[in-house]
Amino acid sequence: MPAEWEPHAAVWLSWPKPDGISFPERYELIPPVLAEMVGALAESEAVHINVCDPAEEALVRAHLQRVPHAHVRFYHIPTNEPWCRDHGPIFLMRDAAPRRAIVDWGYNAWGGKYPPYHLDDVVPTKIAALYNIPLFQNAMVLEGGSIEVNGEGLLLTTESCLLNPNRNPCLDKTAIEANLRDYLGVHEIFWLGDGIEGDDTDGHIDDITRFVGRRKVVTVIEPDPKDFNYAPLKENLERLQALRCADGGALEIITLPMPGRVEWDGQRLPASYANFYIGNTVVLVPIFGDPADVEAVATLQACFPDRKAIGINCRDLIWGLGAFHCLSQQEPA
Repeated sequence: MPAEWEPHAAVWLSWPKPDGISFPERYELIPPVLAEMVGALAESEAVHINVCDPAEEALVRAHLQRVPHAHVRFYHIPTNEPWCRDHGPIFLMRDAAPRRAIVDWGYNAWGGKYPPYHLDDVVPTKIAALYNIPLFQNAMVLEGGSIEVNGEGLLLTTESCLLNPNRNPCLDKTAIEANLRDYLGVHEIFWLGDGIEGDDTDGHIDDITRFVGRRKVVTVIEPDPKDFNYAPLKENLERLQALRCADGGALEIITLPMPGRVEWDGQRLPASYANFYIGNTVVLVPIFGDPADVEAVATLQACFPDRKAIGINCRDLIWGLGAFHCLSQQEPA
């Protein structure tokens, strides 16, 4: 599995439904944010958008009327919800032709929390058939947001998600690691602990720690000891500091701040600057109208000097409990 910063042929999105469960009572606020996202990405990579049918395609085109459509393509692949990172195709690169292949993992909407999910579950199969490329199926439940790779065989994940019995109750840690090695081409697996408060995915890695180089990661920290996130994020940082690769080398660690508490109706939302997306020429950074926004964008800009870090306000988008990385799945060139 290539690293996210390697060249993309396209990025895949699944457009949310007005009657879906992701944005109750606030859907009308979401299309403008997605239009800004698509506009920023379409400058340097094709944007492939899953919609249910021609009628929905027409509605989405209207939302994207200010976006140059030359780099936007629609596919009539119905989905239940918009979180393409988790239900979309995970692409692999192979030495043999055809160079690309897709892994289709089991999908159960984050431990069976949000049925129905039957449409989301078959998205990778449909895209593999569309491209006529090899499809490797594995019944183990795995969401794309629960793993992070460096493209050279290192993988980061969390115990709170992958070892949660609501995913794979019949698989232990050894069996899960074997599947990751066999189906993603990784050879070293590093485990962090818990995720952040408000994350209904049981602690996806893409809200916590991300590779920004072969041996470099950014990880979020919470400076307030009274905050719920302080202890788990401190423990994750300590684990990262103690990790050693097979050759004895350590990871270079850069810290990202956490935004202040973002709530809706008394519920804490999983706002995190770690949920950025690395495009071909841009890095889309979720921001929240918080004083830490500036530091977060500047930190990620320094990590990717050959790209432009763009902060886009996600205070409405995070009501769906995800941001840019959760919405997207890259297709390697």
